[in-house]
Amino acid sequence: MKGAIGMVNPCNLAGSSRDLVAELSHTCTSTTMNHRSHCRRLRQLSVKSSWNSDSGQPRVVNRVAKLGQKWREYQGIKNWEGLLDPLDDRLRHEILRYGDFVEAAYRCFEFDTASSEYGMCKYSEDSMLERCGLGGSGYNVTKSLHATCGVQLPVPVPAAAAVNSSWIGYVAVCNDEEEIARLGRRDVVIAYRGTATCLEWVENLRATLTSLPNDVAGERKKAMVQKGFLSMYTTATPTSPSLRDMVREEIARIIGKYGDEPLSVTITGHSLGAALATLTAYDITSKFKQSPMVTVVSFGGPRVGNRNFRSQLENSGTRILRIVNSTDVITKVPGFLVDDSSDISASKVHVSRWPQWLQKRVEESDWFRYADVGKELRLCSNASPYLTRSDFATCHDLKTYLHLVDGFVSSTCPFRSTAKRLISGAKHENQQILVR
Repeated sequence: MKGAIGMVNPCNLAGSSRDLVAELSHTCTSTTMNHRSHCRRLRQLSVKSSWNSDSGQPRVVNRVAKLGQKWREYQGIKNWEGLLDPLDDRLRHEILRYGDFVEAAYRCFEFDTASSEYGMCKYSEDSMLERCGLGGSGYNVTKSLHATCGVQLPVPVPAAAAVNSSWIGYVAVCNDEEEIARLGRRDVVIAYRGTATCLEWVENLRATLTSLPNDVAGERKKAMVQKGFLSMYTTATPTSPSLRDMVREEIARIIGKYGDEPLSVTITGHSLGAALATLTAYDITSKFKQSPMVTVVSFGGPRVGNRNFRSQLENSGTRILRIVNSTDVITKVPGFLVDDSSDISASKVHVSRWPQWLQKRVEESDWFRYADVGKELRLCSNASPYLTRSDFATCHDLKTYLHLVDGFVSSTCPFRSTAKRLISGAKHENQQILVR
């Protein structure tokens, strides 16, 4: 039972390999070659145990074949054409794997405001991934990252609420030869958590667009981004460098060390972390003219910039895969979304039901005219029979996103009954569901 939404029946993909393919053919109505290839790939899956970082128990995930020479396709070189609908299982595995790195960023953060370490990372760089269940990932953390808020609260607040610089994520490099062989290259991950502190929430609300530093384009061509996100990326203090400077320093070091071999930079984050991931990708491709392939895998991210910002991202070769839950409000803010017309002067914001005078003001203003970036993988909480709640927190939760990615097959088969990464505490047909 799906609460007030009604009964949802997942696509039944259980059974033998032959039954599995037959079931897919019946349930997923697409007849394209890509869909048939997807069905064949399902027969190649085997399972392994991996760490469940919440419960301390093993969870089951799909073990897929090597990416090999096709790794650039999975990193978005062809904009993920033919891989999203139906969702390619190798790509599913990679999305979930990067989601685990974001989950680790959450688990490392000290949320306890009573702790003297509030706002910091609870673990050392050497033990961080192991403590979060990713000790066997093949990656080693090489840099902890901090972000500083550029605003101050106007009234006296408790000391914990006034923390303006906090641990936001980390850089990790794949050093395991077996994993490098599977991936087809050495991968660098930059992972960001979402909003956690009071001042970060304030930065989220600074929704006006502002020009990027050093952008010399004409006024109508300027790349603009959300003011609060840019502040968190560029603000420094006398005792703490900016997030931008820390990223640049570490990427320069990594390129100097590994630049003569196949190398990728994958930036991943959830919510605020998704926005910072997009800004980081833009900065890396702008700063390093010979940068490795840069890809963003974001979960539940808000809008970041305007149409010109999107154009500059696309021209730089940055590939962005946005995983969006259609019931998640955060993915629909901030600002107003312009349409996809290539002529910015003819574009209309989606405020047709507003009073004409207000609509005209919005259309004439550059401060709130946002544009979505990258390629979208759209999911929906309503497709899962395991999600009995549809409140704001559940729809935006990273666990929900990973659950929906694991369950999604195609637009005609939005959730498979064989999904393994399920939601903690939920029950379906009297069966206790495993966490993630």
